[in-house]
Amino acid sequence: MRTRIKFCGLVRVDDVRTAAALGVDAVGFVFYPKSPRLLDAAQAAGLRRLLPSWVAAVGLFVNAPEGAIRRVAGAVGLDVIQFHGDEDPRTCEHERPAGLSYWRAIRMREGVDLVESFDRYASAEALLLDSHSPGYGGSGEGFDWSRVPGERTLPIVLSGGLAPENVATAIARVRPTMVDVSTGIQVGGPNPDPRAKSRERMERFVAEVLRADSAQQDSR
Repeated sequence: MRTRIKFCGLVRVDDVRTAAALGVDAVGFVFYPKSPRLLDAAQAAGLRRLLPSWVAAVGLFVNAPEGAIRRVAGAVGLDVIQFHGDEDPRTCEHERPAGLSYWRAIRMREGVDLVESFDRYASAEALLLDSHSPGYGGSGEGFDWSRVPGERTLPIVLSGGLAPENVATAIARVRPTMVDVSTGIQVGGPNPDPRAKSRERMERFVAEVLRADSAQQDSR
């Protein structure tokens, strides 16, 4: 099976079109008010309309007020809910819209037991593993991949510090179902704009994922 790809934190029309043209599997829209990549429902709905049916729209929420996720999901047309805050299993089940799957982000701080998380969030479609940061993700920092167990009861979406320079190594070591990138594909420079993605880095990221998958096939 190939490694699937999610580009997260997209806010510009050109970046969404580029992601779709590159064949990514999912695009993430951020609805966390403190994120520099925040979108409102109307903005996200406009971007959602640019996506072909085979690219999933994932909504990222952090400790959202009761009912807010259902309202945004309906207005935008989201396909998946990504709970990225401190939500417990009951909240995830109660707040996700009917018929939509959810991914539970696990922020890999010291002491996190992933085996326990597999059991605790057994109703999730996948666990998304991200580095621990005060800002609930989007830091561009990684974590120790050796902490990810080989035996899993849920698919893994690997996030946190991924970039074209290291994603092939990450795939070889972790063998995730999907890789998720945001900061690693943004435009560089001395004062980078967190809302602007680099087409060249997006292209390189996809190429590196394909290269890693090809190397795994050749080794079998």
